[in-house]
Amino acid sequence: MFHQGSGTTTDVLDPEAAAATGQTEQGLLYQRCRWCGTATFHRLLCPVCAGSDLRTERSAGLGVIRHTTVIHRNTPGARNVSLVEMAEGFTLRGRVSGPLIAIRTGDRVELATASDPVRREPVFRLCEEPFSAGWH
Repeated sequence: MFHQGSGTTTDVLDPEAAAATGQTEQGLLYQRCRWCGTATFHRLLCPVCAGSDLRTERSAGLGVIRHTTVIHRNTPGARNVSLVEMAEGFTLRGRVSGPLIAIRTGDRVELATASDPVRREPVFRLCEEPFSAGWH
């Protein structure tokens, strides 16, 4: 069950609600299950335990590309779509800015903007320096 004021998923799934509460500043919001601790992105239920008690947290914005592809349809030019595994443990779909040939699986990325104005998905940029030694 959701508890009012405890960080429900409403502000993450509804951009208008996020704007009303002032949570549109820099950063990517995700949910973490209060029961099992699983991190997830844009879900109403935990994918592991099916719990609905999710708290909203802000990601540090660092991740690793797990899959990337180039799309040529429904767009005036080629663009990439990537699956990015974030340091907090959840995976999401987004776009990595930069030359398409330079974007590869295993590259480290950082969040550039939480929402592309056209496609409404996160935009990342390639990191030039490695993450801290704590990254696995």
